[in-house]
Amino acid sequence: MFQICTHHHPFRGACRSFPLALASEGDMVRIVALPANVKTRERILSLGIDREDTIRMITKQTSGAMLIEARGNRFVLGGGLALQITVIKV
Repeated sequence: MFQICTHHHPFRGACRSFPLALASEGDMVRIVALPANVKTRERILSLGIDREDTIRMITKQTSGAMLIEARGNRFVLGGGLALQITVIKV
């Protein structure tokens, strides 16, 4: 389904990135890529979430919805949106 990449990121060296939806409760992750779709990317940016932000996964529902914390604020994301945000563990 998903493959873990091993490409190079200038701020972190070689990474092992994956979709935010696959993060576990309690994980701290950093965003390395946002969706290519302009509307979806603008929606994420409108929440105040951007590339290189550190996110803490607070809770995750079996439906795919998740509660995250970024920049001291909490957000609920749907599983579909979380699948489009690429992260690495910190």
